[in-house]
Amino acid sequence: MTEIRNEGIPFDTKYFENINVNRSAVERRAASLGGRRTVKKEFQAAWLLKAITCIDLTTLAGDDTAGNVERLCAKAISPVRKDLLEAMEMTDANITTGAVCVYHNMIEDAKRSLGNSGIPIAAVSTGFPAGKISFEQKVEEIKKSVEAGATEIDIVISRELVINSKWEELYNEVKACRAACGDAHMKTILATGEIPTYTKVAKASWVSMMAGSDFIKTSTGKEAVNATLPVSLVMIRAIREYQELTGIKVGYKPAGGIQKAKQALDWLILMKEELGDEWLQPNLFRFGASSLLGDIERQLEHYITGRYSASYRHAMA
Repeated sequence: MTEIRNEGIPFDTKYFENINVNRSAVERRAASLGGRRTVKKEFQAAWLLKAITCIDLTTLAGDDTAGNVERLCAKAISPVRKDLLEAMEMTDANITTGAVCVYHNMIEDAKRSLGNSGIPIAAVSTGFPAGKISFEQKVEEIKKSVEAGATEIDIVISRELVINSKWEELYNEVKACRAACGDAHMKTILATGEIPTYTKVAKASWVSMMAGSDFIKTSTGKEAVNATLPVSLVMIRAIREYQELTGIKVGYKPAGGIQKAKQALDWLILMKEELGDEWLQPNLFRFGASSLLGDIERQLEHYITGRYSASYRHAMA
């Protein structure tokens, strides 16, 4: 079945101008997740395997090399040790990560390393992480990444447009980026750690979806504050309202600072409770992470053996 993408809707402030987010209520709801919902034993193992399939396994370091990307891609193809999968009777499940995410100049290396695995290549674009390049450069950068083989593009918005409430300018920017992506899916990074209020986060989420974003994403991973549960709650409720208005499901990607398996479970529970089981699939939910997979594999080994192994045994490189 052909996947329905978000083509966007015409810009109109009526959809978001009256939004006013209650910060204390949002933070109280987010704080309730960890203590109120827990999953244990085989149920936890199943949820952690699900989490792996939703990881955008990422390397966005200044010292990235072809070797780093090759090792990352090998881990994306085989994210869990064979003996652990055998113990869980999951060897035929074809578990891979949701995608690999790299800089533009690493796309060719990722493409060669992934081969015919079918794992998508996501490329960060538009002057990542700050977005401080010209509009023309942003569009050109997207087109070059798509031509090089990226099937997903993670763009960054101009944060000053959000801070100054220049919503129509933001809409036009994101819409032009969506057009440049062509058939590649577009994830729009809001950099929520640099947006001063939850209300502006909600409005930026709405404008980005109206302009055709296939996913909205919290962070670049380079900000001082990255993905948090409260900001995620604000964004996914905007996704729910957009779906109620248009019938279109927009994906969600928290990124930055998600390093532990327990954190992954919190986000999966939040998605299930707020958006339902449909959003617990990689076409609608991704983690942007580099070290998360190692801790998940460590927790799976504990489930099988009853012992915790050293973290260095589950390194990405």
